[in-house]
Amino acid sequence: MIKHRLFVLINLLALGLTACFVSTTTAAPIDTNHTKPSIKQRPKSDTNNCVPLGSWIIPGVGTTTYTDVIDRAIKNSVVLLGETHVNADHHRWQLQVLTAMHAVKPDMVIGFEMFPHRIQSVLDQWVAGELSEKAFLTASEWDKVWNTDANLYLPLFHFARMNHIPMIALNIEQRLRRSVSEKGFYGVPVEEREGLTRPAEPSQAYLDFLMPIYKQHDRNTKTDVKISYDDPDFKRFYAGQQLWDRAMAERLNQALNNHDTVDKPLVVGILGSGHVMHGYGVPHQLHDLGTTAIASLLPWDTNKPCDQLVAGLADAVFGVLPHTTNTSGEPQYQRLGIRFEMARGGALVLQVEKNSIAERSGLQDADVILEMAGQTLTTSDDVINIVKRHAPGTWLPLKIKREEIEQEIIAKFPPLAVR
Repeated sequence: MIKHRLFVLINLLALGLTACFVSTTTAAPIDTNHTKPSIKQRPKSDTNNCVPLGSWIIPGVGTTTYTDVIDRAIKNSVVLLGETHVNADHHRWQLQVLTAMHAVKPDMVIGFEMFPHRIQSVLDQWVAGELSEKAFLTASEWDKVWNTDANLYLPLFHFARMNHIPMIALNIEQRLRRSVSEKGFYGVPVEEREGLTRPAEPSQAYLDFLMPIYKQHDRNTKTDVKISYDDPDFKRFYAGQQLWDRAMAERLNQALNNHDTVDKPLVVGILGSGHVMHGYGVPHQLHDLGTTAIASLLPWDTNKPCDQLVAGLADAVFGVLPHTTNTSGEPQYQRLGIRFEMARGGALVLQVEKNSIAERSGLQDADVILEMAGQTLTTSDDVINIVKRHAPGTWLPLKIKREEIEQEIIAKFPPLAVR
């Protein structure tokens, strides 16, 4: 149970959920290697609207302009664009920034956290125009690997293909991330590390940042309980997170250095905000690899608490709308609300999403779903297809195994809203 809980905690960071638990300790602002633009002082506000919709803010400094942000960003080697994966406005913002940068510097490479490195050839085929949308999503195992509405990302993928921009798969296999979380980096055989080198040691500020997240999502630990930074479970937790950061940093660094010319392409990373904030994650690992000209840009939901907008959070943030469902209040398609992998004789639940059907049904992290509606689950497609075709307003019986005890629970799918 503990091992799987640690893996789930790592997944939460990629979702951008770490923004809820920002530490008061912050890193120095990321050096962009050029002078800051002229700044207007941001007026004080006692509301959450510290980053107005459609406005750019340099945390700890004040407002700036779109032109200044883009001009500064493209002078770097790597630009990181954060996101919360399910927020459509975050992806619209990413596309807008990509378009603005590409207009000035068309020699560009885009790396995506959403794809494991082993399917790089599929991304190459997509950019070359050899695959349809459906064929691309199938070949990239989208529903199995990422399992988030593809419509949120397809505009980014089409932008890359229309402009012949290489796409780079940044991620690692889930089993490697889990193995490092359980055994540590050197506990995993060299041939199973996907060619990755040992991550740079975390800063104390990063550990301070991760500790409340670790405690918050540990069902057996109260947030006010003292946990040592040398606690073995905590060390395994951040080791897995660091490996994820290291993998993406190495792929981005390789994309930059694959070109021997003086004028290297602008390398852009599309990844969860938890890997970008404060420079703790991917930027820290890039610095260790010798790439120091990095710009970090983040979307900022306009309802976020202003005390999280601190110096060093990012080079700039942009005000966007918070995540909402569609106007009917219903999801755009049937979603149980879990991340899973096939293991232990069924679908092993890696993460239960907040406010999801799965959470309301009582599913928990590390449960193994053995059957859905009486059907034994043997492949990930079994899970995906059963959920997608399940009728709104009906109940889906689940047979699960929790701590070696089998039991049945009911997932209640809400009816469609009346038009």
